Amino acid sequence: QALEPLPPPPPPAAALPPQRAALRSAAMDSKEAQSQIAQMISFIASEASDKANEIQKKGEEEFSIEVHRLITEQKEKMRQGYEKKVKQIETQYAIAKSMAINKQRLEKIKARQEVMSKVENDVRPKLTAQAQDQGFITKLIVQGLLMLLEEKVTVRCRQADTRAVQACLGKAQSDYAALIKAETGATKAVTLVLDSTFLPEAPAPGKTGPSCLGGVMLLCQDGKISIDNTIDVRLKLVMEQAKPAIRGLLFPAAA
Repeated sequence: QALEPLPPPPPPAAALPPQRAALRSAAMDSKEAQSQIAQMISFIASEASDKANEIQKKGEEEFSIEVHRLITEQKEKMRQGYEKKVKQIETQYAIAKSMAINKQRLEKIKARQEVMSKVENDVRPKLTAQAQDQGFITKLIVQGLLMLLEEKVTVRCRQADTRAVQACLGKAQSDYAALIKAETGATKAVTLVLDSTFLPEAPAPGKTGPSCLGGVMLLCQDGKISIDNTIDVRLKLVMEQAKPAIRGLLFPAAA
């Protein structure tokens, strides 16, 4: 059987006119450009979004750090302010306490001193009678002579005690010489002279100025050296020496 012949190929397509081909190419380029632009816009938007997120995150971190710093600073300021206030209050309390203690101590000392002064004032009238006791006066003169150890001594007393003191001078001279002899074996005499200048008179109510309870003052070397052996001085000396014992009796808790 003989083969049938193939149909002839279709005629070739007619070629597009040059102007239409250019338009079609331009349209394709425009779409491609728009696509590229869209891709670029999307990329830029994505980059911008990422950058914005990064900036926002960084800003939040910096904000958080700054807030934490400010809070820490304020806490430290508050702590320092509180400590300063506490120290001020403690200092004020310590000062107030110290002042209160000192005030109480001063009041106690003042009260004790007032009592001691009252004791001294109560004793003074009782010692007035001793100013006429010749034995007491003789002892006062001899004590002064033992401190001076001079050959000539002037004895000063109150004008009211002149007679009593004058009567004691001879006995005082002999007692002094006997004591020196007994203690040292030496022979030493003294000449006593009654002074023409007198000590102040005894204190009296309503009377101001110097006063003297009695006793004697011994002078030598033209008055350059003196021994005050008056009852007033001896009383002060005894009160000072006996102060601890007197305080122990009057204020047992404070002794």
